[in-house]
Amino acid sequence: MKQRKDILGDDGASAPEHWDPIWQGNRELREKDVHIFISLNARNQTLLEQGYAWLTALVKEFSDAAVILGGHVGEDGALLDYQDVQVLMENGQPTSKEHFGYTDGIGDPVFVGMPGDAMNKNGRGKQMPDGSWEPLAIGEFLLGHIDEAKEYPPAPEPILLARNGSYMVYRKLHENVASFDAYLDEHAKTYPGGKELLAAKFVGRWRDNGAPLTRAPDAASKAKFDADFSIANDAEKDALLSNFTYDADMSGAKCPFSAHIRRINPRASLEMTQGATPGSMCLNTGAFDTPGALANRRRIIRRGLPYGEAKDRSRNDGNHGIIIMMLNADIARQFEFVQQQWVNYGNDFKAGNDKDVILGNHSADERFPSKAVLQVDPEGDQAPYFLSKIPRLVETRGGDYFFVPSLTALRMIARGVVDPT
Repeated sequence: MKQRKDILGDDGASAPEHWDPIWQGNRELREKDVHIFISLNARNQTLLEQGYAWLTALVKEFSDAAVILGGHVGEDGALLDYQDVQVLMENGQPTSKEHFGYTDGIGDPVFVGMPGDAMNKNGRGKQMPDGSWEPLAIGEFLLGHIDEAKEYPPAPEPILLARNGSYMVYRKLHENVASFDAYLDEHAKTYPGGKELLAAKFVGRWRDNGAPLTRAPDAASKAKFDADFSIANDAEKDALLSNFTYDADMSGAKCPFSAHIRRINPRASLEMTQGATPGSMCLNTGAFDTPGALANRRRIIRRGLPYGEAKDRSRNDGNHGIIIMMLNADIARQFEFVQQQWVNYGNDFKAGNDKDVILGNHSADERFPSKAVLQVDPEGDQAPYFLSKIPRLVETRGGDYFFVPSLTALRMIARGVVDPT
């Protein structure tokens, strides 16, 4: 990942020289490189410590072949042999929040063969020309299967080892909570919709329960959404959160073009254009006559887990943020494209150089301040709202790319059936 810093926009405070030491390995000193990623998950601290003790004992047993690398920055700058992540608690209960206060972990893509793929495909699969939804092709996420282009994604050899594997992007992102709070509070003084609607405009979802702005663009519709959400079962809640399009919001009046969820997954909106009637839309013809043709090739399975504690929200420093793990079959076509062309550049959204408000690598140079426009109904009389001098809210602290083998491949390696080198 360090070698891809220019494509990813990891400059300034996000440049590799600011990363945790473990991710600054020198390619001339291979023993300092990370070769294997191991994740331990447990229901409580005791079980986690037991698992870690087992792992360290196992590595010591084979010390001539493996070593646990240190260099993860922990609390108060201490360097640790592990990266600790855990959910944020509220009133003694685990939440799905991250440090900016948003509900995370909504709307991962659905592909063929997943449990419940037929039930969960609406809003999370691919939109068809007739407006229906179907699960995405397996090959967008797993190697050895046909993807949306009816091709097999490039895979390492031997093929038997690669099949059903995937590529993981691991990324550690520090969250500047002081800058976020200050910027939100300052603009909330002049934004007509108030603080929480403004926060929702940054991401495309309301902070409390993740309600999408396409369904709840204002306080009145949000109240109705909350009422429906409170009595919905799990499947109905998932549909309320995920089953939507931007077909009726081509102006960005509900969900801005710089909102995080619209940048990460524009759905079929990049193939749509305004129709003859104000507020209507139609499908572009020619090269982009299939809804979602661009977005369907750039979907990512994502998991985000908070780390650290923002003990003093008046300061940006400290050790708190989010660890993001993303799975895709082609890192360049999926993750890197989204990061370069959609997160840090707005041309595909007709937004020029405007970036994703939350994840964008906003400039610290006052000569070239970052901005974004919160669009309004083009038929109304309200003026657009301009966000100016957006600070960098998120800074990269490290990461790398990994091949994730299937369980079958791991068993083959363990039994010596295949040479993993």
